[in-house]
Amino acid sequence: MKKIAVLTSGGDAPGMNACIRAIVRSAYNKDLLVYGIQYGYSGLIKNNIKIIKPEDVGNTIHIGGTFLKTARSKEFFTREGRKIAYQNLKKNNIDGLIVLGGDGSLTGANIFYKENKLSVIGVPCTIDNDIYGTDYSIGFASARETVVEAIDKIRDTAASHERIFIVEVMGRESGSLALESGIAAGAELILIPEKKYSISDVTKKISKINVEKKSIIVVYAEGCKFGSLKKLSKSIKSKIKDSNVRYSILGHIQRGGTATPSDRILGSILGNQTIECILKNKKNVMVGLVNNKIVLNDLNIVANKKNIIDKDLYELANVISNY
Repeated sequence: MKKIAVLTSGGDAPGMNACIRAIVRSAYNKDLLVYGIQYGYSGLIKNNIKIIKPEDVGNTIHIGGTFLKTARSKEFFTREGRKIAYQNLKKNNIDGLIVLGGDGSLTGANIFYKENKLSVIGVPCTIDNDIYGTDYSIGFASARETVVEAIDKIRDTAASHERIFIVEVMGRESGSLALESGIAAGAELILIPEKKYSISDVTKKISKINVEKKSIIVVYAEGCKFGSLKKLSKSIKSKIKDSNVRYSILGHIQRGGTATPSDRILGSILGNQTIECILKNKKNVMVGLVNNKIVLNDLNIVANKKNIIDKDLYELANVISNY
């Protein structure tokens, strides 16, 4: 194997650039030529491919987002689109593909391998931290820091006005970001999709806390099924006399910003390991880190499982938060 390619797909995550940097420099150290595919699977279909040299990734380790750019690709969902993508790799004499992304991107990588038997290596990159086979995905730590910083600022105004503040964070169907951010920010209540509550349950919990505290932070994972936050806020306000309820949706600031040191280190470790996998002729695997040790999982397993939240951590949150 002499030529490999790397792409970033789906949602961006801080630390992706650190991972690309490690891939490129580790590859060149082993006499492998690296091609960068711009705009993810869409760019692969459009043959948007160019060589990346070690000097091209200088001064990128700290930068958020991905300098290779990313995009969603409906065409890659089709067999014909994936056929074109494979043909473009063959045109460029590329023997291996490294895919950085979340569950959708890695599911696509798994399908691509099954159809073409090309060497495909996946790297977990998502702020949702819902990828099976790794303790943490690249981008999670940076997003967690962004959320905690935002909540710290919201708490100042919540305390000043004695408000109940609901803060919505990303995570889709995973409550991992909400849970860890909520604990770090000292939230009084953390709502995650893995734990089912009714609106009545939520208002009762808030009301109980509100007897002692007028200023409350509720961290709300976007995957919770309570309808709009406007509706939830109105419901809480109607059931808690004289309550002052506000909400804030943090949105895409969670995906941006400078990568934290831990994400830069994780990106560097996993990026380097993709090259080790390729040199050992590994195919259709994702590199992950579990208990600070590198683990490899078949992409077929990764595509069909989810990372579950730490139940002990959730119980801890209940013990230390409701006062």
